[in-house]
Amino acid sequence: MRDRLQRLGLNVLAVVVAALVAGAITSLILVIRGDSPSAVISQMWDYGTQPSTEVSILDGASVYYLSAVAVAIGFRMNLFNIGVDGQYRLAACLAGAFAGSVALPTGLRQAATILVAMAAGAAWAGIVALLKLLRGVSEVISTIMLNFIATSLIAYLMRTSIFGHQFGTDTTTKPIPASGRVGGLQLISGPGAGKVYGLIILSLAVGVAFHVLINYTRFGYDLRAAGGSGTAAQASGINVRRMTAVTLLMSGAVAGLVGMPILLGDSYSFSAATFQSGLGFTGIAIALLGRNNPVGIAFAALLWSFLDNSQNVLDLNGIPKEIIQITQGVVVLSVVVAYELVRRFALVRQQRLVGRAAVRTTPVAEGAAA
Repeated sequence: MRDRLQRLGLNVLAVVVAALVAGAITSLILVIRGDSPSAVISQMWDYGTQPSTEVSILDGASVYYLSAVAVAIGFRMNLFNIGVDGQYRLAACLAGAFAGSVALPTGLRQAATILVAMAAGAAWAGIVALLKLLRGVSEVISTIMLNFIATSLIAYLMRTSIFGHQFGTDTTTKPIPASGRVGGLQLISGPGAGKVYGLIILSLAVGVAFHVLINYTRFGYDLRAAGGSGTAAQASGINVRRMTAVTLLMSGAVAGLVGMPILLGDSYSFSAATFQSGLGFTGIAIALLGRNNPVGIAFAALLWSFLDNSQNVLDLNGIPKEIIQITQGVVVLSVVVAYELVRRFALVRQQRLVGRAAVRTTPVAEGAAA
């Protein structure tokens, strides 16, 4: 128990130090420009604590969270699913076309739409699993290439002769009727506060399921063991090939959920303009920032969404909004470096403890005192 608390304390310290470093670098850039760091932070905080902005922060965080969990599932087995972007967009396209065209009772339509999205994301990730297991293709290469293929496939599917419907200058899938939508939740009170995506509950459920699966099931133990050392896991009886396939399918299924809060709670149809690329790569940064831990990812998603929303007030006050992107990049880089330092420190500390224990238990040879 003591060791766990010490590790937790070191990880928290790493995040705090990384945040201070990122703040210092951002402040230095602002000072060079002639801006006051305290004034900029005050503007960001005042804007971020407005009820309407809080709703936007929660909405963005719920989407970021799903993207980061999809990435983290692969990371826990040392797999790099760089294809969350293509998986989520293709899944949103197919789910949008399904929800807008198939007549089902309320409740069943929403559940079926979510299942279609998960199946589409898992199927697209399944191609990665096949290439890796049958041909030895790195998942990094295949997922990146499949992102581009997904973009082209979506453009083909969105033709008016297939799924596309022309609405003004935009091409979307058929609108989802009211019976197929998910209403918002009034979680924030105050002037101008709207409703948060109803599927924020889905994000929470995915986080809880991820935590339980990884930490309290045999599958989670096998996954972590295979991620730590595939050779050792294979020697202990774990089918690493099967674990690789299942992990990639799970990651793809969660990636398919990324677009659901927006599709069912806001846009009510799919269009390439609304479901833009980039969420998958943002998920990688948030997963790294949250240490692939469901709780850590939640805080990282909230921070990222807060910074994203802060761009608006900075732009209005004549401060380049790119400063937010610099801050986000520096935060991720600082946290990664800090975590690596903590890992090395913990490894050295563990080696010393083992050495001391070995010395205490080594019997003294007879006559050594003489």
